[in-house]
Amino acid sequence: MPTKKFPRPIPLKKLIGPSFIILALGLGSGEVILWPYLAANYGLGIAWGAALGITFQYFINMEIERYALVKGESVFVGINKIFKWSAYWFIFSTFIGFGLPGIIAASAKVFSYLIGIEEFKWIAIIFLLIIGVVLSAGKTVYGMMEKVTKTIILIGVPFVFLLAIYISAGTDWSALMQGIVGMGDGYKFLPEGIALATFLAAFAYSGAGGNLNLTQSIYIKEKGYGMGKYSQKLSGLFKNLKTHQKVKLEGEEFELNKENCQRFKSWWYKISVEHFVVFWFVGLLSMLLLMLLSFSTAYGVPGSSEGINFVINEGKIISNTILPIVGSLFLFVVAIMLFQTQLGVMDSTSRIMSENLAIKQLSKNEDKKINLSKIYYIFLWSQILFGIILFLLNIYEPKTLIVLGAVINAFAMFVHVGLVNWTNYKLLKPEFRARLLRKIIIFIIFLFLGFFSTMVLLQKIALIN
Repeated sequence: MPTKKFPRPIPLKKLIGPSFIILALGLGSGEVILWPYLAANYGLGIAWGAALGITFQYFINMEIERYALVKGESVFVGINKIFKWSAYWFIFSTFIGFGLPGIIAASAKVFSYLIGIEEFKWIAIIFLLIIGVVLSAGKTVYGMMEKVTKTIILIGVPFVFLLAIYISAGTDWSALMQGIVGMGDGYKFLPEGIALATFLAAFAYSGAGGNLNLTQSIYIKEKGYGMGKYSQKLSGLFKNLKTHQKVKLEGEEFELNKENCQRFKSWWYKISVEHFVVFWFVGLLSMLLLMLLSFSTAYGVPGSSEGINFVINEGKIISNTILPIVGSLFLFVVAIMLFQTQLGVMDSTSRIMSENLAIKQLSKNEDKKINLSKIYYIFLWSQILFGIILFLLNIYEPKTLIVLGAVINAFAMFVHVGLVNWTNYKLLKPEFRARLLRKIIIFIIFLFLGFFSTMVLLQKIALIN
């Protein structure tokens, strides 16, 4: 095959971007709901799980980025070269894991409380339809919506952080510091009575979770980092509904020489720093402060264990402690953050499933022209229809849906950690593979996710029997 030169690395400040996207995708599940729920009901002694979970995801994401940086193609393409069944698995596990509409149900419940409507499932259905229209209406509408929601998040997240700092007492901060090393109030690491499924769900969503982690390779390629500079950018094809076009999913090769190896090392260092600062540091800080706010307001308050009522309790306590308008503003910001997360998740999952279906179509005929946009919209509206059906069947309790989806996604993570790292071993030259220490860390993560997923599965089977 003809080879290209490994591109020169760009300045670090221009690299910042992809990590914000994947961080935003996880904002509405683990950060806003699950970890704060655990803090409100079991205290801050479980904070170590949030820290360990996002640390695990940092290493998982970097191995995904490694492949895209070297190959200039998404990791889905690489995995399919070795595991021919993988595309079908990614479509199935992505749809089941993220099709469960728990995040939008949570958004609708919080918003419904604000406007005084008890039956929130109809609000949730309207929200799903709005997401479908926004993602289907083209760049203009979506671009406007993205700007509005980003502005709200850029204002809202610091607002929530300031609330946490203002309301929390010195003893709360002390409890948080102890919780990071597993010291709780009367327990170590895991409190008695904690639902293992809920803990695993929160752990899996310490960041993005599930197959969403794999979108890092898509962002790396689309932004043109490393060998992604030479790849066909698919983002524009998702908006062209009328025509079938030739899609090139595979990347380019480069010559193995000292200069190219040095350029890879420079790229690797810079994307590692970018992901560490944006994804790990900002993500961990977000989770810890949201847990602190939940603990300072809703811990010990009656009703906090029921679904996501702890969020409502947070709003009530903030209203009583500061001003009613501040409590209402907090709940509004939470509802918007959850809505934006669901919108981003549906966009990303539809792209994941579209690319994997395209991989299978192209594997039969490389010259085949594909209407990628049409495939994208079929997957998008299938997810929306699935969510609406669940709501109409009165399956709409937010926490239940989020936990079930997260448990499925924890198993999906267990699978893709194994697939990605075997793919890197088989398809990357030794000079570009992970070092021994990193391989050991990844193996520990693989075993951890496998063990906890199995434990939860056996627990659920025992309850059924």
